[in-house]
Amino acid sequence: MFRIEQTLLNDIIVLVPDRYRDHRGYFMESYRADQFIAMGLPTDFVQDNHSRSMRNVVRGLHFQIDPPMGKLLRVTNGAIQLVEVDVRTGSATYGEHATLDVTEENARLVWIPPGFANGFCVLSDEADVHYKCTAIYNPSGERAVNPLDPALHITWKTDTPCMSDKDRLAPTLAEIT
Repeated sequence: MFRIEQTLLNDIIVLVPDRYRDHRGYFMESYRADQFIAMGLPTDFVQDNHSRSMRNVVRGLHFQIDPPMGKLLRVTNGAIQLVEVDVRTGSATYGEHATLDVTEENARLVWIPPGFANGFCVLSDEADVHYKCTAIYNPSGERAVNPLDPALHITWKTDTPCMSDKDRLAPTLAEIT
């Protein structure tokens, strides 16, 4: 069973599954189509992604416009600071961001609909992040916003971000608007 823990920026939904623990560890369902349908969430996922990153790595802020891509994200090892920026033109929260710690221990699943630039900072020695995606990756439809764009006012939980050149050189939000 899943419960909705909170909603961010009107449309990002944070879910927490029931965990059944005993002396051997735990069991949990990380996805169930019938429950997602009942909550009005998508069930048509066409691609799964897995990234592993080390402490202080900042990935993102990425989004895809062609075709638009939603993501169901969870962390299976470690901890991240998840950051989502609303890049939906005409949205009441355009340019605003939400941040949330997602960890193996808190078991949060985060539904990120199309129109949000997704990024994270690794808070643990390493972290494994899994995404179920509603669209196939299309490199020509991918866009990025510089995660260090001062206009976004994001307080990353690292003083020494380790980033790819692609992310470090990404345009600011004002430059892509």
